[in-house]
Amino acid sequence: MRSVIPAALDLSRVPQHVACVMDGNGRWAQAQGMARTEGHAAGEEALFDTIEGAQEVGIKWLTVFAFSTENWKRPPEEVKFLMGFNESLLVRRSHELHEMGVRIRFAGRRNWRVPKRVLRRMDDAVELTQHNTDMTLTIAFNYGGRAEIIDAIKTMAADGIEMERIDEGTLERYLYDPTMPDVDLLIRTSGEHRLSNFLLWQVAYSELLFTETLWPDFRRNDLYHAILEYQARDRRFGGLNR
Repeated sequence: MRSVIPAALDLSRVPQHVACVMDGNGRWAQAQGMARTEGHAAGEEALFDTIEGAQEVGIKWLTVFAFSTENWKRPPEEVKFLMGFNESLLVRRSHELHEMGVRIRFAGRRNWRVPKRVLRRMDDAVELTQHNTDMTLTIAFNYGGRAEIIDAIKTMAADGIEMERIDEGTLERYLYDPTMPDVDLLIRTSGEHRLSNFLLWQVAYSELLFTETLWPDFRRNDLYHAILEYQARDRRFGGLNR
């Protein structure tokens, strides 16, 4: 049955940028006697239902953690599956996202570890959807928050940026996507209560929400309730609300 937007949800105060750590795929699969890789495949339905729900309430930017720089430590067969799965996902669903008006972007290191065929699929998806304006879906792939900051500093040094000229605005211009707004709401599934090196710069003043739901079971209704929790919080950004 299709989820209904809760009447209490104020569509005029929806977070501009929501980020999701899509955690619990492997545990979901193992709990059902399946291989861990089956959990990643099941997470695809959760992802697309969440994307549709985000569009439905007017979220303009959704960022999801697809593969971290630390995920290379996982068993080789799982890493190989994830590379192939993400490539297949882009092939199968990029045109669908394009028809939905979603602009696809990627954040992360484009180095030798990522197969060239996957990089080509990523580039194809970006080019196909580059003029869409309804929502931006950023896929953090081969991504680490510390790596992003280190890479920004290295590029600033290579560009000869003088130390006295470096401030927050300068560094932001050297991040993987300088146009990405700060995250308003970060959601992590599966009961884990940590950031795991995700968008460390962009979540400085984010509201953090942790849910016990495993990612393959997450749906737009869970997103709506997360937004309700977000709207009930008092965001002061270090100041006082009077």
